[in-house]
Amino acid sequence: MNNSADKNLSWGIIGCGDVTEVKSGPAFNKVSNSKLVAVMRRDAAKVADYANRHGVPKWYDDATDLINDPEINAVYIATPPIYHEQYAIQALQAGKYVYVEKPVTLNIASCKRMIDCVNITKGKLSVAHYRRALPMFLTIKKMIADNKIGKVKLIQLNMLQPHQSPIIANSEKNWRVDPTIAGGGLFYDLAPHQLDIITFIFGNYIDCSGIAVNKEKLYEAEDTVVGYIKLPNDILFTGNWCFTVPDNMGKDECYIIGEKGSLRFPFFGNVVEMITDKGKEELSFKHPAHIQQPMIDKVVQYFLGNEPNPCSLEDAIVSLEIMERMKC
Repeated sequence: MNNSADKNLSWGIIGCGDVTEVKSGPAFNKVSNSKLVAVMRRDAAKVADYANRHGVPKWYDDATDLINDPEINAVYIATPPIYHEQYAIQALQAGKYVYVEKPVTLNIASCKRMIDCVNITKGKLSVAHYRRALPMFLTIKKMIADNKIGKVKLIQLNMLQPHQSPIIANSEKNWRVDPTIAGGGLFYDLAPHQLDIITFIFGNYIDCSGIAVNKEKLYEAEDTVVGYIKLPNDILFTGNWCFTVPDNMGKDECYIIGEKGSLRFPFFGNVVEMITDKGKEELSFKHPAHIQQPMIDKVVQYFLGNEPNPCSLEDAIVSLEIMERMKC
């Protein structure tokens, strides 16, 4: 069973898709007290190739075999969301630490079952809302806390992407637009990044609502969503997501309007613009080569008992609740 006496983490990855190639997988060998010892994918040839390319000692084509490997004490679940609950509960019951991709799972009820399992097993689980650990978003959070633009009044978000958007991770089959596998289309794939940071900075929502439609009928999931949130201190948020705009109309922008100025930044970029009565200032950030590395470092330290949980299931369920209510 896992315990705070563990000095090092030996990781196994369940699901070796595109996200693990650069964004996360290599980082497990780059942070302190951590090593990647095994990977799993149902396609034996593909997982063997992944293990060979990344120098991973062991591979499996069955998740249960990886979870039951006595050398592994931490499991990273990077499968499509439909499998997150199943593998997380199985790993927790086997006494493993768990790091699970976002969206954390398909729906609120599933997330609550995962929370119950953490409590029953007294295990540790973190969710991969990795922007919480990136310097760019920590700087934005500090700028708001330091009153750089004064009392915040409005937040406007526009995520407008063409049907074949370059910011959406590749996959062999486009499961991200299948609600039975992903929960709710590209909105469920990208909005968790954004909504989690909004509530990370400004606090839990007071109220939220929205409407979703499948405008172009290219797949079963909704392709256009408009949502509204009332945040603490009477801050009002409006979000627009559309995944079928023309190629030349793509936009990724969050605009925060305060009483003394404004902040403007992309969620999938690296420049923050602040405008006040002193003029315009631009801050440029260089994201890590393996963009989840800062978060994985924090997760490792949490599992080892040295830091608080950087993103709990209770944190992650908030964006899930907002998305469900915006789709009503």
